[in-house]
Formats: sequence, C-alpha cells, structure tokens
Amino acid sequence: MDTHSRSFIKALSWRATGTVDTMIISLVITGSVKLAAAIGGTEVVTKSLLFYLHERAWLKIPFGMHKKPASSSATEAELNPVKKS
Repeated sequence: MDTHSRSFIKALSWRATGTVDTMIISLVITGSVKLAAAIGGTEVVTKSLLFYLHERAWLKIPFGMHKKPASSSATEAELNPVKKS
C-alpha cells in the first residue's frame, strides 16, 4: 500500500507532466504565453488535489488488490506449493 507521502509525490510528478501539456495546448489555442501560464498554474493546484484524493479513495476499494497472507510466518513453500510429478 502506498503511503500518503508517496501518493502526494506521485500526484505532483503526474501533474507536472499534465501541466506542461495543458500549457502547450493553451499556448497553441490562445497564442498567449501569459494566459497559457495562468491556465497551467490554476489546473496544477486543482488537479493535484483531485489526483491525491482519487488515489486515496482507490486504496479503499478492494477490486483487483492481492490479499496479504493470513500469517506472516508462512514459508515461501506454503504460499506457493509446487506439485511434483
């Protein structure tokens, strides 16, 4: 499971990538560096928060997650038995 700080750093790195994309698209559409920077600056804050909350919410959803073994003292052979013929 990710820690809160790992989720936060992942959110920041993803938003940096997304913000550059948004600023380039905004620049192409508006032709204004100032407007493109304002749009990128606004969305980096809002989407970072939304991504962090989205990640934390998904940690509470069991779909697709592997369950931990009941006992941490289980050996590898007990967890992954190999049938010998």
